Amino acid sequence: MTYAEKLETVPTNVVNGVDVAVLGNTVAAVQEDAALGNCRFRASNEWISGAHNRSTVGGFYAAKQEIPHKQTFKMTADEPAILAGNDDGANPVEHLLHALASCLTTSIVAHAAVRGVHVKKVSSTLEGDLDLNGFFGLSPDTPKGFSDIRVTFEIDAADEDMETIRSLTGFSPVLNTLVNGVPVNVDINQI
Repeated sequence: MTYAEKLETVPTNVVNGVDVAVLGNTVAAVQEDAALGNCRFRASNEWISGAHNRSTVGGFYAAKQEIPHKQTFKMTADEPAILAGNDDGANPVEHLLHALASCLTTSIVAHAAVRGVHVKKVSSTLEGDLDLNGFFGLSPDTPKGFSDIRVTFEIDAADEDMETIRSLTGFSPVLNTLVNGVPVNVDINQI
């Protein structure tokens, strides 16, 4: 029986919409066999036209096995007209803000659930400052990416739980990747 099949037999204990029993069993399994925690997430991307392109996500590697998503996900990116796009999708830096917001939200809600902290509502607003002088190559001293990102959460939870909830953002993989950096290797091959 695979680990995923074993999880299907676990009794349900839902807090904040998170099945704490399943999550707890996953944590226990990784504690017992650290190699179960090794994951590899993938996306493929195809250029459509102009600034318009589409990424596809179909599955990932975790718990020592390939795991398909229940459906293939497609995410479209484009640029607004002012940046020579057709505005057929959020632009890539907006996708980055979405990734940060959703990862922070998931981290807060899931880690709160495991701690028995009930959250009634979570919403956030994100802003990032980007100077096109860097992207356009007009100023070599100007960063080509965000120079600052601000995240503001509105959370409905008990007063005594707010300090714990604030600390849970530190579990976000996307936040940690942005703050700590990660090596990125880009290979370009001629076809």
